[in-house]
Amino acid sequence: MQNYIRKDSYSQLVKSLRGGVNLIQAVIGPRQVGKTTLALQLFESWKGPKLYETADQPDTPSSEWISARWEMIRRQNKAAGRKSLLILDEVQKIPHWSNAVKKLFDEDRRRRLDIRVILLGSSALLMQKGLTESLAGRFETHRHNQWSFSECRECFSLSFEEYIYFGGYPGALALRKDEIRWAGYIRDSLIETVLSKDILLLAPVSKPVLLRQAFGLAVSCPAQIVSYQKMLGSLQDAGNTTTIASYLHLLSKAFLLAPLERWSGSRIRQRGSIPKILVFDNGIISAMRGARFKAVFNDKAAWGRLIENAVGAQLYFLAQKQGGELFYWRDRNNEIDYVLKIGDRIKAIEVKSGKDARSTEAFTLFQKQYKTAQAIVILESKSQPDNLLRKLNLKDFFSSPEKILE
Repeated sequence: MQNYIRKDSYSQLVKSLRGGVNLIQAVIGPRQVGKTTLALQLFESWKGPKLYETADQPDTPSSEWISARWEMIRRQNKAAGRKSLLILDEVQKIPHWSNAVKKLFDEDRRRRLDIRVILLGSSALLMQKGLTESLAGRFETHRHNQWSFSECRECFSLSFEEYIYFGGYPGALALRKDEIRWAGYIRDSLIETVLSKDILLLAPVSKPVLLRQAFGLAVSCPAQIVSYQKMLGSLQDAGNTTTIASYLHLLSKAFLLAPLERWSGSRIRQRGSIPKILVFDNGIISAMRGARFKAVFNDKAAWGRLIENAVGAQLYFLAQKQGGELFYWRDRNNEIDYVLKIGDRIKAIEVKSGKDARSTEAFTLFQKQYKTAQAIVILESKSQPDNLLRKLNLKDFFSSPEKILE
């Protein structure tokens, strides 16, 4: 895995570093998706002065640690007279790190020193907080999400069915032959660290136990519409719907899941709508559920939920990349799994894990209200498009989610 390069993520980062405009490159994303590995791959290929340092030390460094490393790359830059690279890893562990970075970066601009900076951090929440508070206008973000099916297939020879169950955390996939060990790694090294450390460091959580309960309930309902009132009825000491909504928002910021809003065409009406739970990686669902791969695969209902959730996660990542948004739609008994809005384009998307697409009645009703919307069914068969809707093969979609934009 160390030699595998995530081509899209790598090329985008290289392009930004080599561009004429010098901005801080902030790499954010969930834990254990290879952010540091990718940065080190870029570091090895860099032609010119370079420095990689990590703040992951027994004793937490002060902001002077940042200044000292910055002065080191400045000396190299002046001696060589060439574009230089500075990578600071786990920078969020340093108190007031963003203020220190702002001061040093602005000094370089005034002195016209061409030093390119990459910031990495395992706590994406603290990274985002520091960036927005102190470094506005000085950075651009690179979101490195869980691995796609194509990446997992190339690196780990993962089958499509394995990807749907095990998801896209590369560090865990090496353990998938031992399902108990794999699930333990997901729960202990990924989920527990985020719940007990990352989120609590970002924001005050008055009821940590309730946060865990809300997470457990949400993960048990992937790709399902669940009202906040229903969640309250299933949780102990639940407080109110505002508290539950705020905890789901925190879990979204931590790259674990997202509560999708209902599409109505009106931003005012969308806010406060009953959410549809979308878990960002199926590995989280499978590890928390505890059922083995074969048992879940043979359970048509459970397997269908995993497929629908995995499609939603890829659409969510695509929406982020394209500057769009993802919703679901429901009108009485009519429902459409996902509504993808990118600019003026609206795509109504149904996911069907069986052989045939379901009735087009929901599409017909939706398109009457939103006449420019394109209707798409993602299904297992190789069916050709018809006059009413576009059909996209399930495996083709996962091989290249951008196909949905064609």
